[in-house]
Amino acid sequence: MSIPLHISRSGRYFTDLGGKPAFWLGDTQWELFRCFTPDTAMPILRDRRAKGFNAILIMLTGVDHGRLYPAHPQTYTNLNGDAPWEDNDPLRPNERYFRHVDRLIGLGEPTDHAFVVGIYHQWHRDIITPANARAWARWVGQRYRDVPNLIWSMYPRAEEGFVPVCRELAAGLQEGDAGKHLISVHPDPAVASSSFLHSESWLAFNMIQTCIDYEKIIPAVTADYRRIPVKPVVMAEGGYEGTEFDRVQTAYEIRKQAYWSQLAGGFHVYGHNDAWTAPERAHEWLDSAGSRHLGLFCEIITGLDAWWTMAPDHAAVLGGAGQDGRLALGASSADAGWHLIYISEPATVTLEPTVAACPRKTWIDPRTGDRIPATTRPGGSNTLTTPAEWEDALILAQH
Repeated sequence: MSIPLHISRSGRYFTDLGGKPAFWLGDTQWELFRCFTPDTAMPILRDRRAKGFNAILIMLTGVDHGRLYPAHPQTYTNLNGDAPWEDNDPLRPNERYFRHVDRLIGLGEPTDHAFVVGIYHQWHRDIITPANARAWARWVGQRYRDVPNLIWSMYPRAEEGFVPVCRELAAGLQEGDAGKHLISVHPDPAVASSSFLHSESWLAFNMIQTCIDYEKIIPAVTADYRRIPVKPVVMAEGGYEGTEFDRVQTAYEIRKQAYWSQLAGGFHVYGHNDAWTAPERAHEWLDSAGSRHLGLFCEIITGLDAWWTMAPDHAAVLGGAGQDGRLALGASSADAGWHLIYISEPATVTLEPTVAACPRKTWIDPRTGDRIPATTRPGGSNTLTTPAEWEDALILAQH
């Protein structure tokens, strides 16, 4: 599968270096550069590639566990004990730290991944400021300008006060790498980069963070999909699989977020909570059920003819779902002549007449990929009931 490194002419999706449509399925491996060697990182990347993940989100300096867990010392040091900067000064990069990054940042090419590398987090706001941000970003961009599989990112709060530092970082990156790589913004905490930066010419695509507030996904993605100028939308950080904020996110909740993101007009990023809180236990979280289900999600979406022409189609379902916590969401391709509907809980739904009239209608189980014929009720009824014992379901209707 191609990797996302450019933006299509339509602005709706990503392309590879040759202009071929490139599906985006991301995974958060925030600590990949800080806590792994090439030998220990490669099994993770190979697993993700086998499952269809082609964009890996990484923090250049790792996660600030001191801010998240005040009982522990604040540190950005890597597994060798090296900090990224001398005396916490980003204009004095520690060569030992970045030699270690050098060994890992190139792994995206042999494993066929785009590495989405964060060079700033709002945790850094006392270290990286508008006064030094451009020089720091220029140094990073210059050092990695010839690494082909990179996308740059930054993680401010979605507040006007962070606009100056974001602009300086973007300018520095473009000066350092001569504009070779896309730049985006992943606000943390907040919902959407579009809320304060959409009109910036350097912002190649929007990112959204909803955390465990699942109900925000569809409205946030829908709003960004409708914005002008058109830019791709990535639902970049939702609820992590495993235990997060004393709440367990199951594989069902993981795939629900992905289908909501995709059918609302965006792309999706997965994460397992233990991947950053316990990276040393990769053998325990790597092959989680949620990651396997998203591999199947990738197969289902990219198996659709001209999947990149998919557009939200909220009128595909007229009624039945959306009550008592059930939700149905539709998308379609006018070019390829199909409709895809995701029903997140057992329900009986009423299809829009032209969808119901499609001669081929198929149920797809998002857990297994199993497919069975979907037949509307006799007598001209346009209703369908999800198969028994399915947690959620897809309807593929084809003309």
